[in-house]
Amino acid sequence: MEKSPNIAQILQKLEIEKLNLMQEAAHKAILSERDVFLLSPTGSGKTLAFLLPIFQLLSKQITGIQCLIISPTRELAIQIESVWKKMGSGYKINACYGGHDMTTEIQNLKTAPAILVGTPGRISDHIERKTIELENINILVLDEFDKSLAMGFEEEMSYVVGKLKNLQKRVMVSATAKVQLPKFMGEIKPKVLNFTLEEEKTTDQLQLKTIISEQKDKIERLYELLCFIGSESTLIFCNHREATERTVALLKEKGIESIAFFHGGMEQLDRERALIQFRNGSHTFLVATDLAARGLDIPEVKHVVHYHFPLKREEFIHRNGRTARMNAEGNSYLLLYRNEPNPDYLGRLPELLDFSINPLAPLASEWSTLYISGGRKDKLNKVDIVGFLSKKGELEKGDLGLIEVMDFMSFVAVKKLKINNLLKKISAEKMKGKKYKIELAK
Repeated sequence: MEKSPNIAQILQKLEIEKLNLMQEAAHKAILSERDVFLLSPTGSGKTLAFLLPIFQLLSKQITGIQCLIISPTRELAIQIESVWKKMGSGYKINACYGGHDMTTEIQNLKTAPAILVGTPGRISDHIERKTIELENINILVLDEFDKSLAMGFEEEMSYVVGKLKNLQKRVMVSATAKVQLPKFMGEIKPKVLNFTLEEEKTTDQLQLKTIISEQKDKIERLYELLCFIGSESTLIFCNHREATERTVALLKEKGIESIAFFHGGMEQLDRERALIQFRNGSHTFLVATDLAARGLDIPEVKHVVHYHFPLKREEFIHRNGRTARMNAEGNSYLLLYRNEPNPDYLGRLPELLDFSINPLAPLASEWSTLYISGGRKDKLNKVDIVGFLSKKGELEKGDLGLIEVMDFMSFVAVKKLKINNLLKKISAEKMKGKKYKIELAK
């Protein structure tokens, strides 16, 4: 039997020197307490904070699902699954969510994982189909549970929790202060770990600035701001899906490439591609709804732009939480039409940003993203892909960026100047004896 890694080995695999204070406190509490309520800001490392002690609580002697993690969004479920796989724990994990092929999920679940992570609707669907066994589930994690409730999943969550009869440990996680535990959790008194900042407090690293638009349609002022910012990672928040699409289209007309990401009306594959291209630097600007405010695997963002103000202060805080993380510096810009009323939660506006207009649009990214029609289930890994592109495509080390290998597909950041020549050289080549479709990610 393969020997399980120790904590030091797991941290090494994750390229983490040591746990932060929140993670240490959560680690200790989850191991020792029956019920834990963890409050900590977006980007503070909550996923690892509960996965690490769960790893220590799993037993090789128990077959079937031992831990169920409920996530509000498919992106967060995928992120949790990804972190667990990087840990190299030796325990299987499966992720289940809407937009994912149900037949594939059922097939994967025939060999039950130790950990099942999924969205409320999909987990309840599997329970009704009797495609998962519940009797060995003794750990429950509700990650970002307040967001699940806000998205209307209370009935599904209540149904799932009501079916779990052998729970020994419950972990509730949120990035929002002053949230109430849902009634369906019953009369429990969890150990509360509150690492959230006071709502009125801003860090020294986060700079809040106001930008006034003289026109009600603020796209021209947004364009000027992006020219001023330059080619640095930026999240632009809109309130509606249609606004994200319109903003991307109008910026493109002005010579700025960006990519849209929103909740509804977008296929799962397109959503994953959008996030990957933002993560690997192929796109510098991501235009999104509040779905991107928390619970997504997005790297450090230098700038946040509130093109539209959110309806609630909590979402304003979560948006800003995407930048100035872990002692890094960041900027949050409030783009306001001169006659637009301030949101009630904002109070006094931050100081005005006075900037000189740069007549030149930001430089386009030097990276493009390559799509490969094979992934982990095809026995492909990063080493295989690097070797193939280096040998057959004659790429050098500096020509390759972030590589993400999924179950049935992979994405590779490649220097844009090398793409056309690369595709010609590998068009007839096989990787590990198999021909894969390799093309620019759309």
